[in-house]
Amino acid sequence: MPLAIDQRAPGIDWPRLAPAVLAASCLGVLVFALTAQYGFGYEPCELCTYQRFAYGAAGIVAVLAFLGRDRAGLRTPLLALCGIVLLAGFAVAVYHVGVEQHWWGAAFCAAPPDAAIGTMSLADLKAQLAVKQDKPCDIVDWRFFGLSMATYNIGIFLALAAAAFAAASGRGSRQ
Repeated sequence: MPLAIDQRAPGIDWPRLAPAVLAASCLGVLVFALTAQYGFGYEPCELCTYQRFAYGAAGIVAVLAFLGRDRAGLRTPLLALCGIVLLAGFAVAVYHVGVEQHWWGAAFCAAPPDAAIGTMSLADLKAQLAVKQDKPCDIVDWRFFGLSMATYNIGIFLALAAAAFAAASGRGSRQ
C-alpha cells in the first residue's frame, strides 16, 4: 500500500532517499551533541559517548546504503543493519536514562568513592586532583521541558530505527 506522500511527489525515489534522510538525521544529532559540548561546555559522560558512536555507525551504514545504488541487493540488508545499530543506541539511551533517574546504578561510569580519599596521602590526593575525572553518568547538565538529552535520544533512536526498518521492508516504495 503506497504512502500518501508517494501520491504527492511521484518523481521521488523513496527507497534511495530513505538512506540519505537517515544519514542526514544521524549527522544532525551528532552536530547538535558536538555543538552542546564544544559551543556551550556540556561535557558528555561515557554513556553519552556510546550513544554518539551509535549515531555515527548508523550514519555510515546509511551512507553506504545510499551510495551503493542497490548493487547486488545490498541496500535492504544495509538498511536493516542501520536499524539494528539504532536499536543498540536506543538500548544504551534507555540504560542511560535509568542511571540518570537512579533506577539502577551505572556499572562503569560513576564518580570515584569518597571513602578512598580518607586513606590517601597528600601527594596521592594532589596527583588525583591533577587528573581530569570522567563525568558521572547520573549527572544531568541540560534539560529541555524537564527531559535530558538521553531521554530525547530514546525517541530519536526509536523513530530512526523504525524508519530504517520500514525502508528495508520496502514500505512506502512503489511496487
